[in-house]
Amino acid sequence: MAIVSLGRGMASIPKPYLRKRTVESRHLLLRPNLTVPAGRRSLSTSTEFKKTTSPADLAVKSSNDKKKPSQEEPPTLPSTNDRTRPIEPPADWDENPDFNISTFSQLPSDNFGVNQHMLINEEFKEALRQILWQFRAPIRYAFAYGSGVFPQTAVDPSTTSTSLHPKSDPAISKVQGSKGKMIDFIFGVSYTQHWHSLNLQQHRDHYSAVGSLGSYMVSRIQDSWGAGVYFNPYVTVNGTLIKYGVVNLDTLCRDLSEWDTLYLAGRLQKPVKILRDDPRVRLANQVNLISALRTALLLLPENFTESELYNTIAGISYLGDLRMNLPGENPRKVSNIVEHQLHNFRRLYAPLIENLPNVAFKDDRCSKPDWADDPTTNVQLAQDMDPVKRGNMVRRLPKSFRRRLYFQYQSKYQIPQLELNQMMEESNDEDPTRVRRRQGGPFERRVASEEPIELRKEVRSVLKKTISWPSASQTLKGPVTGGFARTWRYVQEKREKYAEGKKKQLEADQKAAREKNSKDEHS
Repeated sequence: MAIVSLGRGMASIPKPYLRKRTVESRHLLLRPNLTVPAGRRSLSTSTEFKKTTSPADLAVKSSNDKKKPSQEEPPTLPSTNDRTRPIEPPADWDENPDFNISTFSQLPSDNFGVNQHMLINEEFKEALRQILWQFRAPIRYAFAYGSGVFPQTAVDPSTTSTSLHPKSDPAISKVQGSKGKMIDFIFGVSYTQHWHSLNLQQHRDHYSAVGSLGSYMVSRIQDSWGAGVYFNPYVTVNGTLIKYGVVNLDTLCRDLSEWDTLYLAGRLQKPVKILRDDPRVRLANQVNLISALRTALLLLPENFTESELYNTIAGISYLGDLRMNLPGENPRKVSNIVEHQLHNFRRLYAPLIENLPNVAFKDDRCSKPDWADDPTTNVQLAQDMDPVKRGNMVRRLPKSFRRRLYFQYQSKYQIPQLELNQMMEESNDEDPTRVRRRQGGPFERRVASEEPIELRKEVRSVLKKTISWPSASQTLKGPVTGGFARTWRYVQEKREKYAEGKKKQLEADQKAAREKNSKDEHS
């Protein structure tokens, strides 16, 4: 079988599995079947891809098994004469990315960012898309996320929910099971005030009293307070209860590429369902994903499991979250996300793991066919702890986050301000006249050579500082933008989740204690 390698940042895809661009993403929606000899990289140039059925797909299959005609075009690869850009992105695509692109053809390669698209049931996806069509204001980029899209507990497909959603599409009820959940969306828009002006005309009931002040005040509150997101929670669209947040595309791309607040970047570090794509956001999010992977590697020991890696990544955005320090969020939230979405995390990060030079899958189970399709498989990985390679990772962290880390170590190492300024100038990525590889210098190698416990403490501290204020101010903005009644409802639901999580945690601890006591008695 002929193989097409997607190069750095992408896994390799056999030619028969390449598809024509779809209306949704204009790129492939595939997931890897990772099979390699034990001890070698698990995404090699002989890697094969295939489409698999997720739990959500199974949940919405019709009970009478009636087959619908496929809406997908047959797998095909454009002829050599039709290709206008490479299948493979350049090896240094993340060194100096151009965030001023406006079309998908300007992305580093034809299949760039395919790993960002999660596979869900077609009927469920179409139901989510229909919700977007109820907005006349133009939405350039949109994704659905959270437990309403990716269940964090086992779902019983035999039961349906009619209590939460007034009159939702049957596909939504089947995916969510007996406990219907509000579905969360993020809308990326080009012009904030213009968008709210149009939306206020169509959906005035979505807004709190702030809406009566007009689109100018709404956009000012959105852009000047918190993380730049304006949420309208508990609104019914197309018979479905949803919450949607509106963000300017420039704000979104800046957070993804620089980690200004990690408010939106953190959400996109976990599996989401992209419903409308944008080339600039896709490029910025690929930078976000590889940055999350590098940060997690700095927080992890030499050897670790997939579950530990994905738990570390999923936990980044919650480190400074105000809700996690109050009885307002399920304490098991991170582990629940990873436990039920491990296959989607694997789809998101496995191609990036393959193309980083200092980390690899190292597990005999990787030699088994279809191991990547098994959500119960939790394979081992290993990273190179060489200070030079880890120093390069420090140097390639997102700009805003890296600056905070430098200032953190300036205080610790007592570096003179003049010396720090010079170091910051040398690490400047914004000079268009200079295109160079971002290699770690003596300072970055010194940081990377710290004792693992100390390095983890400093990185976690900077993550908390990055997240805490935007998260807290965005939370405080809730009663203003959502209204006090909706905010109170939201708080009550979060408290219920917190209580439920604590109860399950106590039960798990008690079970573990009983098993330990039983083992001790028999030994």
